[in-house]
Amino acid sequence: MKSLIISFLLIIINTSLWAQNTSELDRRNGFKDIKLGSPIDSVKDAVFKKDIIEQQMFPAKIYETKHADYKTIGEVVVKKIELKTYKGLIYEINVFLPKDQRVMQGLEKSYGEATFSVRLHAYYWKAENLSLVFKGDGKKIQLTYKSAPILKMMHQDKSKKIDEVAEEF
Repeated sequence: MKSLIISFLLIIINTSLWAQNTSELDRRNGFKDIKLGSPIDSVKDAVFKKDIIEQQMFPAKIYETKHADYKTIGEVVVKKIELKTYKGLIYEINVFLPKDQRVMQGLEKSYGEATFSVRLHAYYWKAENLSLVFKGDGKKIQLTYKSAPILKMMHQDKSKKIDEVAEEF
């Protein structure tokens, strides 16, 4: 009985530590001063690249920025930053970097230990309003920040369109 109580307390302590780490991810809400859910005009030097259809359903746009403020993470050089928008709001930030172990170490220091996804072959952190995926191979790293509220809005808009079609019958 005593070991059961101790195990339960350890689970509660670990859960509260995890919540503190993901709250930091929620607080930052993006990469540097690029915030998920913010208008694309708020990003310095954002340049339109192309229109896309996200998940074969949602009209979206891809932008890139090469502003000097985003060129490095510490001493690690950022190769490219790609931003995806829906209705002018940023819902995904992709940061491309060369392989450098300091990136993962910095992320874990900021957000806590990552969870490994066998399906994605990547590490991730999931907070209330966003997720961050760290995917790397022998030569490069990709960080992907995704906004849960904007993705939810996309699916709600799809449901509204279906409802409009259903009303026509």
